[in-house]
Amino acid sequence: MEKRFFDLVLCVIAFTLLGIPLILVFMAVRLTSKGPALHWSKRIGQNNEIFLMPKFRSMRVDTPQVATHLLADPAQYLTPIGGFIRKTSLDELPQLLSVLKGDMSFVGPRPALFNQDDLRELRTQYGVEKLKPGITGWAQVNGRDELPIPVKVEFDKYYLENHSLALDIKILFLTVLKVLKRDGVSH
Repeated sequence: MEKRFFDLVLCVIAFTLLGIPLILVFMAVRLTSKGPALHWSKRIGQNNEIFLMPKFRSMRVDTPQVATHLLADPAQYLTPIGGFIRKTSLDELPQLLSVLKGDMSFVGPRPALFNQDDLRELRTQYGVEKLKPGITGWAQVNGRDELPIPVKVEFDKYYLENHSLALDIKILFLTVLKVLKRDGVSH
């Protein structure tokens, strides 16, 4: 309950501070590419249940539904502002809606794509699927896109065994630093 209250308070603060940037990115996506501004991605949530996670669309509407690192040339699918909103993590802002709804938390393991069976199976093996997925997590502040799946799951397992309000605050602080430095974003 404490974590849910923390998430809701952070959502109110985030929407207050980020309301104008949310509107600006929404309009920029709509004006620079065909299709909707939001992409609703099928993700694996708590207890391996599927939910729809919103992101600002950074890729063309004809992009295959696979993890970006599995595309032969991800850059060819980017919209005109897609690279910018990905590198600055602005594409992640609509996930605040998933936090409000209760599908996600601010901090937890990043939700896997619905077809990332290897990641889902390894997380289930370690009990990580019990956690609510997060906008950011321990793996994100320790390598983000550069980490191989087994290493990500080790970080997720560490979070499972050690999560606390203090660790969540540390992860949020480290996330802000990583985003400002654009650290760990490979595409």
